[in-house]
Amino acid sequence: MNADQPVTPRSGGLVRLRLDVSYDGTDFAGWAPQTGQRTVAGLIDEALTTVFRTQLTVRAAGRTDTGVHATGQVAHVDVPDDALPHAYPRTPRPDDPEFLPLVRRLGRYLPSDVRVREITRAPAGFDARFSALRRHYTYRLGTAPYGVEPQLSRYVTAWPRPLDVDAMNTASRGLVGLRDFAAFCRHREGATTIRDLQRLEWIRDGDLVTAYVTADAFCWSMVRSLVGALIAVGEHRREPAWCAGLLSATRRSSDFAAAPPQGLTLVGVDYPPDDELAARTLVTRDLRVID
Repeated sequence: MNADQPVTPRSGGLVRLRLDVSYDGTDFAGWAPQTGQRTVAGLIDEALTTVFRTQLTVRAAGRTDTGVHATGQVAHVDVPDDALPHAYPRTPRPDDPEFLPLVRRLGRYLPSDVRVREITRAPAGFDARFSALRRHYTYRLGTAPYGVEPQLSRYVTAWPRPLDVDAMNTASRGLVGLRDFAAFCRHREGATTIRDLQRLEWIRDGDLVTAYVTADAFCWSMVRSLVGALIAVGEHRREPAWCAGLLSATRRSSDFAAAPPQGLTLVGVDYPPDDELAARTLVTRDLRVID
């Protein structure tokens, strides 16, 4: 069976579970498993495999890169029906949510920088990646002259120069919409770079400057590249209209550097109502073009 294909909760002897996950990405080589590397999915796979006593693989809504954090990652895993009893080391309390004992057990197996916050049975047609309507990210920059407060230094990028947030917002408005973001994406063979960017907004709160970024999906390195280009505008090294001009490129632009990873956090993933999940999956799998 193709692991990316949705299953109904009981089809083929498998039960699909939804996992809501958070992690501090500082010491991870990203989400996706890599041989010899410490990754988020790799550790969750190991913990689930131990608990259920069978090899399991989680699939995420978005495969975050090295050093990127998440407070709202969503994943799914398909568990053989006959392995489910292993999730319950003892009889659960009647008022407990069904998989609360499993959440507690994973909390003991996983290191402190990754948490599975909630587990539920996925509705029919649910796929963490292909059923998603949109993903939400934030990117945070600290512009204080002394840098970033120690308690935030793993999650906020220190920026030593002033930023013109109004100019950055002007440039951002020219990027919103269904567009080809090839200039902002690292190349991946066979992957589309057409995305529907639904929100790109900058808000200043004292020395903290935060970008709020929402799209139906993101290609490789897209958010950090958008931030890097907009920083050039905020520093007055580029005019706001320059960013929109980059959309005519067919390859990743070398005119700016991607922002560092530590300021980036996946904060949420939206899904349609349960009865629209399967239809959303078909739309997402269809390779898009711009007329």
